Amino acid sequence: MRLRTAVVGVGYLGRFHAQKYAALDTSQLVAIADPSEAARSALAAELGVPAYAGYRELLGQVDAVSIVTPTPSHFDIARAFLEAGVHVLVEKPMTVTVAQGASLVEIAKRAGRVLQVGHLERFNAAVQAVQPILTVPRFIESARLAPFKHRGTEVDVVLDLMIHDIDLILSIVRSPVIAVDAIGSSVFSKEIDIANARLRFANGCVANATASRVSFKTERKLRMFQDDAYLSVDLHQKVLTVIRKGEGLGADGMPQVDIDERTYEQGDALMAEIESFVQSAATGSPPAVSGEDGLLALRTAVDIADQVTSSLRQFATPDQLAGSMRGTRT
Repeated sequence: MRLRTAVVGVGYLGRFHAQKYAALDTSQLVAIADPSEAARSALAAELGVPAYAGYRELLGQVDAVSIVTPTPSHFDIARAFLEAGVHVLVEKPMTVTVAQGASLVEIAKRAGRVLQVGHLERFNAAVQAVQPILTVPRFIESARLAPFKHRGTEVDVVLDLMIHDIDLILSIVRSPVIAVDAIGSSVFSKEIDIANARLRFANGCVANATASRVSFKTERKLRMFQDDAYLSVDLHQKVLTVIRKGEGLGADGMPQVDIDERTYEQGDALMAEIESFVQSAATGSPPAVSGEDGLLALRTAVDIADQVTSSLRQFATPDQLAGSMRGTRT
């Protein structure tokens, strides 16, 4: 039996969600919802499904839903569907505040419904390929750089971009964060546009993450150092490079180095994510990226963003301080 599915928010990313549900054999896309008449009408015509301005029209009609709306609306919409007994895939960041995220996790538990968070990089072919090679990384470095776009600027760059790498790092290290040191600055928007964070974990691992949405180039890379290897993952090009100490010495007397570089098919990470979500909803199996996973990434991201904001206040002029005051998202 196919699950009745729907998408709330069919802008740039939500349109792709709807197309994937429509193409999936285990899903029956029954409707879409978006306050933009132009966005919902065009997609409804393409996919041949009803379209609504409000998400509440979908309650009682669907078994599972993707929420792909601006982050400030995630909590109210996700809560309404979970309380109505609907499985929810909510795009990252799951909510604006940690308290909202924790509330959604509890509501999902009480309702016995799947709550999955859309951390798409978990389904990246290169990320999945590196998993069997990982042992206990000692140092991790991530860089996520992108040109400026107005889409996504309702939240800062930590919640917009860096949170992808925060989730990956947390899933790799699997140890509590014991210290955070972060800096950053706003450039084009009212929010933080570039940030760097250093995370120290209880098991001794250290991670350094940089995110910028004011770059001239696009770069998404993850580098990991462990006792037996240096691992480099190009998340954008889907390239995995593994460098290890080889056997014997070279002609120059230096140790031989073995380099194994592999390129993976671009694939369809979003289809894999949605297929995984539908399977979890249908079988009751744990989602690939649980609400708890999303909450942990959100909590870490908020800690980083708040520390950046605090540092900006510390060195700001009175005029800058008046224009940059923001509440702590707890």
